[in-house]
Amino acid sequence: MGKMRAMVLSECAKIETNPLKSTEIDKHEIKESDEILLKIEACGVCHSQLHGIEGDWQHIGIPATLPIVPGHEVVGKVIEIGKDVTKFKIGERAGITPLLEACKECQYCKEGKEYLCESSKITGETLKGGYSEYITVKQDFATKVPEKMKSEYAAPLFCAGITAYKAVKAAEPTLDKKIGIFGIGGVGHMAIQFAKIEKTKVIAFSRSQNHLDVAKRLGAVDAMIFSKEQEEFLNKLSQKHGLLDAAIVFAPSDIVTDTAIKSVKKGGTIVIATIGERPEFIAFEEKTIRGTLIGSTKDMEQVIKLCNENEIEVIYETFPLEKANEALKKLKDSEIDARAVLVPNI
Repeated sequence: MGKMRAMVLSECAKIETNPLKSTEIDKHEIKESDEILLKIEACGVCHSQLHGIEGDWQHIGIPATLPIVPGHEVVGKVIEIGKDVTKFKIGERAGITPLLEACKECQYCKEGKEYLCESSKITGETLKGGYSEYITVKQDFATKVPEKMKSEYAAPLFCAGITAYKAVKAAEPTLDKKIGIFGIGGVGHMAIQFAKIEKTKVIAFSRSQNHLDVAKRLGAVDAMIFSKEQEEFLNKLSQKHGLLDAAIVFAPSDIVTDTAIKSVKKGGTIVIATIGERPEFIAFEEKTIRGTLIGSTKDMEQVIKLCNENEIEVIYETFPLEKANEALKKLKDSEIDARAVLVPNI
């Protein structure tokens, strides 16, 4: 068995302490007849990975085990296939979402919602993660990447892209519907563009002026600084735009979620695409609060198709694999405009 480079997390710790260590581990090999082996060309750096690495989400079982190799939005070249693989040929490129595997037998899998499978395996929650040189995956949980689509562009689509697409879909976008997007980073900047395809009016909210500038450039009708002074913020929003028809929350902050709910009109919809406590909710206002989680393999195929046909812009900054700690630190400090992408062989 050969070896490969990987950035391994053995113990949760603040990113400033450089908890990810460059390590030689056993190279992944095909073990099942329906698996493909990818030589990783790019892996997006997701904000949720930062929370996992720093131990913020241990109370909900993330990470599920240690040591791990993080990274769950992966694109690579198929270099070997199992004897029963029909979906891919050697030399093609494929991507993997956070859903590495599901049982295919439970009610969720049979409904086409395999991402809700109770026995699912998550990319980047074991030693099978994208902050490395190789990874194996069953063919049914990988998605083809078009020949002309760059790997560095495509990688963020496999978590940020599908999360943004699914959240916008959950907000039920229609012509001129007023949708507020709270949190304009790796996910939010794509959500603006998916919402624009549906001809909605997007209002973007962020604590970072850089992110607001990005939002305006990508087509938001307005971009406003978010403030924890809730009453003042809501008054300003109301004066400029009135109440929102719907809101999508990507920022993992309870005050943001609470404010988003209050910013939406009675009967409106709030889509929560992050982790947090349940905020105050008044049933008599008939608002709908929906959760959303990545998406199915069919959703992923649709994301690739939409991005290909509509020239969706993915804003990314590349880093060598060994600079994973540095990329995550920049992400923590809001110094990444949207997405950092690790490239094993820069």
